[in-house]
Amino acid sequence: MATKSKSLGFRCTECGWTTAKWVGRCGECQAWGTVVEASSSGGTSLSQVPVLVPHSPAQPITDVSSQASIKTPTGVSELDRVLGGGIVPGVVVLLAGEPGVGKSTLLLDVAAKAAQEAQVNSRSSVLYVTGEESAAQVRARAERIGALQQNLLLTAEADLSRILGHIESSKPSLLIVDSVQTVIDPTVDGAAGGVAQVRAVTAGLVNIAKSTNLPVIVVGHVTKDGSIAGPRVLEHLVDVVCQFEGDRHSRLRMVRAVKNRYGPTDEVGCFELIDSGIRGLADPSGLFLSARNLTVPGTCVTVTLEGRRPMPVEVQALSVTAAGPPRRTTAGVDSSRVSMMLAVIQSRLGVAFERNDIFVSTVGGARAQEPSADLAIALSLISTATNMPLAPGVAAFGEVSLTGELRPIVGVQQRLNEAARLGFKIAIVPPLNDEIKIPAGMDIRPVSDVVAAANSVLPLNAIS
Repeated sequence: MATKSKSLGFRCTECGWTTAKWVGRCGECQAWGTVVEASSSGGTSLSQVPVLVPHSPAQPITDVSSQASIKTPTGVSELDRVLGGGIVPGVVVLLAGEPGVGKSTLLLDVAAKAAQEAQVNSRSSVLYVTGEESAAQVRARAERIGALQQNLLLTAEADLSRILGHIESSKPSLLIVDSVQTVIDPTVDGAAGGVAQVRAVTAGLVNIAKSTNLPVIVVGHVTKDGSIAGPRVLEHLVDVVCQFEGDRHSRLRMVRAVKNRYGPTDEVGCFELIDSGIRGLADPSGLFLSARNLTVPGTCVTVTLEGRRPMPVEVQALSVTAAGPPRRTTAGVDSSRVSMMLAVIQSRLGVAFERNDIFVSTVGGARAQEPSADLAIALSLISTATNMPLAPGVAAFGEVSLTGELRPIVGVQQRLNEAARLGFKIAIVPPLNDEIKIPAGMDIRPVSDVVAAANSVLPLNAIS
């Protein structure tokens, strides 16, 4: 007579948290639907694992061929920048982003360029699998963005078994799946997009990628808080995780790698979403700067670092008399750091804002979230409070402490070089070390605190 397995309670498949009773939401990682019954027969002891002869003997690491890690460019330079130079055979890339941000448009463009390159080099075709749209809808988008290629194969499938059949018959050089949450594994119970289905589908795609050296790019959805939908194991299974970011009201789109087994994780690719599709921006500076030939109060330019790429950002501030309770409105900057700068200015310079509405924003939907933007925020606030524009051609970057002192920041050399390239003649910076090389024709003004910074670009009698 068969013995019934003894229950050991319930365990979360994501983080391993255990509980005596079943719950719908894990009490540790807060994931829904991941708590399952743990059985004494569910695990295998080490003594039960069979000992098998390996497929191939272990070899010295110096004898391992490096040909398998050669990268092939995708044809989209900004995406290649993020991936570290291109796609490695057998790599699995997860591209996640909010709905409507342009993920499908970008990957359709990548598929078309890869198909064109494959045709020129006599390689096999590119397979694009869509589980969210019909083939006709994808074809219409491809026609709009100029991505029609004879070597680009398109299929509308949501069954993993049929997708594997397409791979077996067409032997593609690149596979794109849009999206992993719409594909189902018929051998696994659950609806598409569920924890079990997403894990099984991803594991199946990873297996086919590694066994055939087929590069795979999959699209992933994100939750309301911006994290990748599905189990956390999804991010561990793939080789590269990229976040596709962008504001619906801005043309700018950014791709950044948050995990990359074959390249850096501090690179950012910039794209511009236009009517005819999406295009890479090797120099996106023009999107973040207004007309610099006009000097008006309340504006100051800083240079932030997006990964290793310096990005100029124009900070604008406006102070008006409040009709009711004073408001503090920000866009593109950290609201808490703006409040800190207001307190520092009032304490160190005696400029009062308690009866004014304060508005601080960046140009072009850029983000200036890092502490190095403190000085630009402070100078723009001082400029609007005194109604005096800063000296022409000024760029400022530095972290401001609560005492008003300027703290050192990283990447000063890159910021200075970018500011000089864009034509800025004056740079207000924290005290520099001897290793910094000053760009030719640039006036570097190291200052120790926010008072000295304001006095260096504003008339001394303007600050009271």
